[in-house]
Amino acid sequence: MRNSKQIVTIVLAFGLLTLSGCAAPSRLAAVPQEEYLQADVPGMLGVRYFIDTDTKPFVRDGLDSFHREQEHLKRIGHTGPLPPVSFLAISGGGDNGAFGAGLLVGWTEAGDRPEFKAVTGISTGALIAPFAYLGPDYDPQLKEVYTTIKPDDIFEARGILAALTDDGMADNAPLWRLVRKHVDQSMLDAIAREHAKGRLLLVSTTNLDVLQPVVWNIGAIAESGHPKALELIHSILIASASIPGAFPPVMIDVEVDGKSYQEMHVDGGATAQVFVYPPSINVKELTRKLGAERERKLFRNARLDPEWASVERQTINIAGRSIVSLIQTQGIGDLYRIYINAQRDGFDYKLAYIPATFKEKHKEEFDTEFMQKLFNFAYQRSRKGYTWENVPPGYATGE
Repeated sequence: MRNSKQIVTIVLAFGLLTLSGCAAPSRLAAVPQEEYLQADVPGMLGVRYFIDTDTKPFVRDGLDSFHREQEHLKRIGHTGPLPPVSFLAISGGGDNGAFGAGLLVGWTEAGDRPEFKAVTGISTGALIAPFAYLGPDYDPQLKEVYTTIKPDDIFEARGILAALTDDGMADNAPLWRLVRKHVDQSMLDAIAREHAKGRLLLVSTTNLDVLQPVVWNIGAIAESGHPKALELIHSILIASASIPGAFPPVMIDVEVDGKSYQEMHVDGGATAQVFVYPPSINVKELTRKLGAERERKLFRNARLDPEWASVERQTINIAGRSIVSLIQTQGIGDLYRIYINAQRDGFDYKLAYIPATFKEKHKEEFDTEFMQKLFNFAYQRSRKGYTWENVPPGYATGE
């Protein structure tokens, strides 16, 4: 989840301090640099990819999903051209995720919400993604999560000494409980069934050891039947929403040639605010070779306007505000990159974002009243038929 100015500032303050003689939490050895691409989760091979380094596994899964879809279409008696498909990319943003939740629930009521061929999520978007993927039946749970939670449902503050000597200044045990409550075995089974139809559910985390994004195929994990599949999905969702320094990282056990290691995973927003597929993959060319041309729509959500603040003339405040700026501009860059890729590959690009006219302020992170108002703001506009933008704001098309 993208952190607020206050969280970033406190994290920096703690990061600038040192406390000698205090033991940090232990971990297994990190995967050696020269072997990290060979690391796999025991018993669940090929369920994730380092997309900045090797796109072949990503392409492989995309092709596999197409073949599964073809088989599913045959089973249900579909003939003729391939049906149109829609993709949904859900960005990070902390409690701003209430906008995406309200948008989806209102979209259901409007009556034209598609079944998405693929859903991708980062940070708070990773927490929304399973509900969005499984469709309207999960709207009540999605609404509950984003209109009733409060800070105590996400984290528990640690004392100053614990924050300095531990792996995060807050304990996110409440978030673990929340995720386990809603992402249960029945949801896992439902995800597996949809994955078998050729649909994709992808979530991104950041591997802090190698400073790279990792994309996890949640559907493949669900379909694996592995006894620890649900536990791994919980870990991935929590990791994708774990603000570095604010919340503890998630340690994921992996193996290389039978030797055990641990990877440190944190917020997917540390490397990107939103993703669809690597820009090096030319989807238009791939589908042409497969004879799989079809109408494609790409929907995504965002918050674009910067949060105003009067910055104190102090080192920590200036540094913290600068990090907020980096996150903001990274998100804008992701927005433009995805738009350019969509144009190249023939996607009908659709963007929804929180407009600057929404002036509600939140008193704290995960302010229930703020999230209720933002959810309803998006819901009311979506249920009447949302007016999607076809070009990112401020982007010059050359027309």
